[in-house]
Amino acid sequence: MSLWNPQNVMKVPPYPPDRFDGEPENSAILRRGDQAEDYAGGPLKFHYLVDETTSAGDYGLYRIELGPRAGGPGAHYHKAISEAFYVLSGEMRLYNGHKWVAATQGDFLYVPPGGIHGFRNEADEPAEVLVLFAPGAPREAYFEGLSHLANLTDEQRIEWNHRHDSYFL
Repeated sequence: MSLWNPQNVMKVPPYPPDRFDGEPENSAILRRGDQAEDYAGGPLKFHYLVDETTSAGDYGLYRIELGPRAGGPGAHYHKAISEAFYVLSGEMRLYNGHKWVAATQGDFLYVPPGGIHGFRNEADEPAEVLVLFAPGAPREAYFEGLSHLANLTDEQRIEWNHRHDSYFL
């Protein structure tokens, strides 16, 4: 459905206020697809395409490679960020707040703050997903700290997850 027709022109919300007032600058950042991951933890590889620092807090955009049967987080929600998942390749499972569903290339899941969700790879083949979260948050610290959770008590694990805006059911 297109918003462009004479009757809808007045219904389109305005753009946000300007955030740049200066001379145009050469500030674009190109990241090649074959660049090595920023962090690898077990069967997961994280490519931090844009982090909260690069986007000045607007959003984060990661490409995550999930090895065969890599698993993933169970049902959880965030209080401060929205999250969106776009499956680039393979087959994975997405929790849509009601049930785990099979997702393949081109499938998309949007989760507003407070929305219950999860993602995992249960297949014998790798999968890859693009994850967008907004506003930006230091999610790298969360993903890179996952390997330390096994050494924490249940109480410490819950506190650590809450510090990283992750509330598991």
